[in-house]
Formats: sequence, structure tokens, C-alpha cells
Amino acid sequence: MEQYLRQLIAIEFQDKKEIFTGFLIDYSDDWILLRNNPVDYILDGFVILKNKNIEAVHRDHDLEFTEKVIRLKGLKTNAEDIIPIRDLNSIVNFITKKYGIFQISKKSAKSAYLGRLIELNNEELTIDFLDTKGQFGGELSFNPEKIRVIEFDTDYINSLKLVIPQDQK
Repeated sequence: MEQYLRQLIAIEFQDKKEIFTGFLIDYSDDWILLRNNPVDYILDGFVILKNKNIEAVHRDHDLEFTEKVIRLKGLKTNAEDIIPIRDLNSIVNFITKKYGIFQISKKSAKSAYLGRLIELNNEELTIDFLDTKGQFGGELSFNPEKIRVIEFDTDYINSLKLVIPQDQK
């Protein structure tokens, strides 16, 4: 992974159809932090991937070209993008303090859950669920071991944050 730091890469998993593309910002034994490149020449937020069942990490000519275009647009990653990715607790607490709202996904890419942290312990991560209209809709709990993807500071999340009623912020 060291050779890919600050480069645009693609990560494929054995048990997920989705391919994640982004600039590699940091990695640990358990987690990988990317500046997310969801499509074309766009950077949109950050994605943290559980370092589990990775089939391939690669960089090809298409990714090199995309990186070149993104850099020519003046978009770049910097030291401020680095967050602590030692464990789920340090990740979630940092994101909560700095960004407030985050999105988590389990193995299946069919569902993603937005919200703000209520509690995290060894047995469960509990969030106050944020719906598609910017309303908090109650508690959702997850087994921390099942969380595979954490996203934050995306256009979608930041857009919903704009419509959260003042009394719920």
C-alpha cells in the first residue's frame, strides 16, 4: 500500500461487487482512508474501508489519466485530510467531532445508513438515523464487526445537513 500513497487507486473486494476508487490518504492494519472519486473527475468526500476480503488494489492508465485531470483542476489531498484510523472508536469519534454526520454500510452495498453517533461500545454502534429529508428518525444499532464502509463529508451528507431543523442540530 505504501507505494500508492497520495495516488488514485481502485480497490476491489472478494465479497462486494462495488469497486472503490480514490486517492489513498492513509491506511492501517484494519482500515483504509480514501479521498473518494465516485465518478469521472470528481472528488466527493471521504471513504474509510475495512481492510477485509480485499481481492485487488490497482492503478492503471485510466486511473493515472483521471488523477492527472483531477490534479490539473487544482484538487488535491493534504495533511489536513488525515484522520486517526487506528480503530472504529477513534474513527467514529473523530468524524463525530469534526463533521457530525456520517454514513455507514455493511457488506451489502444495497443499504447505507446516515446519522450521528449516540453510542459506541464493544457490542454495538448506535446512531440517530438521518432520513432522506433531513429529519432524525430514531435509533439504529449495528454490530461494529459488520461495518465495512464509513463515508463522510460527501455532497449528499452536507446537503442534508443544510435542511436539518435548527432544533435538531
